[in-house]
Amino acid sequence: CRVNLFAAFLTPLLASAAKVVARETKPPTLTRLDVFADKLAGRAFAFLAAFGIVEPGLIRAALLRVFLLVTVYVTYRVTAWALYSLFPSVVEWCLMSVPTVTVELAPLESSDSMPAGSASQSKDLALSDPKRPGKIQCWDPSTGCRLGEVAAMTEKEVYAAVAVAKAAQPDWAQTTYRQRRMVLRTIQKYIVNNIETICRVCSRDSGKPKVDALLGEVMTTCEKIRCINSNGEEWLQKSYRPTGPLMVHKTAYVEYVPLGVLGVIAPWNYPFHNMLNHVISGLFSGNAVVSKVSEHTSWSSSYFTRIVRAALVANGHNPDIVQTITGFGEAGAALVSCPDVDKIIFTGSPAVGKLVMRGAAPHLKPVILELGGKDPMVFCDDVNLDEVMSWSMRGCFQNCGQNCCGVERLFVYEKVYDEFLDRAQAKVRSLRQGVPLACCGSEGEVDCGAMVMEGQIDIIQSLIDDAVKKGAKVHCGGKRNTAVGGGYGQFYEPTLISGVTSAMRISKEEVFGPVMCVAKVPNNDDAECIRMINDCSFGLGSSVYSGNKERAKLMGEQIRSGMFTANDFGVNYLVQSLPFGGVNESGFDRFAGPEGLRACCLERSIVLDRIPFVKTSIPGPIDYPIKTKQGLLFGGSLVNMMYNESWLGKLLAVVGIIKAS
Repeated sequence: CRVNLFAAFLTPLLASAAKVVARETKPPTLTRLDVFADKLAGRAFAFLAAFGIVEPGLIRAALLRVFLLVTVYVTYRVTAWALYSLFPSVVEWCLMSVPTVTVELAPLESSDSMPAGSASQSKDLALSDPKRPGKIQCWDPSTGCRLGEVAAMTEKEVYAAVAVAKAAQPDWAQTTYRQRRMVLRTIQKYIVNNIETICRVCSRDSGKPKVDALLGEVMTTCEKIRCINSNGEEWLQKSYRPTGPLMVHKTAYVEYVPLGVLGVIAPWNYPFHNMLNHVISGLFSGNAVVSKVSEHTSWSSSYFTRIVRAALVANGHNPDIVQTITGFGEAGAALVSCPDVDKIIFTGSPAVGKLVMRGAAPHLKPVILELGGKDPMVFCDDVNLDEVMSWSMRGCFQNCGQNCCGVERLFVYEKVYDEFLDRAQAKVRSLRQGVPLACCGSEGEVDCGAMVMEGQIDIIQSLIDDAVKKGAKVHCGGKRNTAVGGGYGQFYEPTLISGVTSAMRISKEEVFGPVMCVAKVPNNDDAECIRMINDCSFGLGSSVYSGNKERAKLMGEQIRSGMFTANDFGVNYLVQSLPFGGVNESGFDRFAGPEGLRACCLERSIVLDRIPFVKTSIPGPIDYPIKTKQGLLFGGSLVNMMYNESWLGKLLAVVGIIKAS
């Protein structure tokens, strides 16, 4: 009916267009279409006229009009299809208003400053308090201020939360893509209108500067929503497949249906994005999502969960479809083992990733593992150091180096090595470190914040000490920073270390801190550089900078990693249509892109009859009870008829089928 309405609307327009195409208003002028049609008609009917079948002039004119009529008809159908396809989107995005939601804020969420008497500082940021069993103590890692506490959920409580989400999922699975887009648009509207609040909460819980929160938490989440809303429905459409000659009478396709309940175990480095990342794709694909957040950044999860649930309620949906789990390892293990969870998406260390696999194995539960990396950045001998120095700083010190795809190994060619170190030393020394919010005596004007985990500082120090012992040189930093935060907080100085070799642990193990590790590429040798890069068990991202983009691309093709960027850094993740993930110790499977969205679904292979009344039947020679001699002749002949490349073989096969039948 809608197509017919469009047809009624377009008919006068198409009629005018047909007149223009046919040049009825200007007969002497010929278009390329006229000339083509005229030549086609002339050649076809010259052949017929040679046998006295038709009169050339008359048929040529008739065929020209038929050709033009077909052209107009095809144009009409294509235009009608385009308008029919685009019209709903135009209505959805321009005429349907997006609800505005309000989320009530606690004092520590609404202001940078610490309200009087609202928090106490401590140098011992212990997550457990014997006086408060069953609770996680929440701290600001940059100030040592206590933020509050959340429940350390037990297995029973985790199972109960999953059961609530599972009960809500069937209704959510029946929603349309338009309804799901509206929920995501509502979330995005709230994010855009509350950028500073979200950045503040991220900063307070994870110690990062607000700008780092803006780039790594807010911008990436908004782009994820935009990409899913723009492309998600297309990515989840039925994927039709060729059937082959034996099944030519069948239609075959793959459909993507919701799995049910997705279990997400999110890390602590980006508390907002790492939680919403899988909520966005999970909800759009029709699933319930149960997220276990890190015990180190559990305080902010309450606010982020309230945003999502408010968006669901504002659009008339059950907020139970999204659940948040807080707790220690017991809670994560319970989520993995829960029989009502259909798939696990884990981001974290390889050691814990193996535990997740072990926990999922008895249930044959699929898992996606994103396990970090030792991403290399290469500066070839033909780079312009004026252009690339900023990228080395951003790659190493964004979010205080606590990035899955941060730059952990910087390979600098011998020709520019010394000059690079001179420039890098000045830049690293100039970095300002401290409390990222305007509180506790700080103005919040910092480049590097705090480390989320106290234990990570010890790991970094161990790696630095090992490297120095084996010949590396620390140019600046290299130790815990006790000069900022009034002695409170968890800070490690921005560090530059050079002379790093493959014999050092720091070249093999993930640092996950504010350290620039520089290795020299001898003799400016591309092959040696590739060997040095691939001498590592991680393989997440990589980037190569060169004055010759073809050289950079060629080198990238030889790096064993899940992602590569030429003359740029970190942009893979801002192209949310690309899958994100790595190889080896960096994990397997993907999220983001069509691959990631489809990973939230059950892939079902469907075969249907293509032509009414034409069905598959079992030929007599191979039907039960089988006649072995006839069956072998029939089956062998059928194989030869379909797959023998010789025409004679195919002909003999037809004869064999006839005999066997």
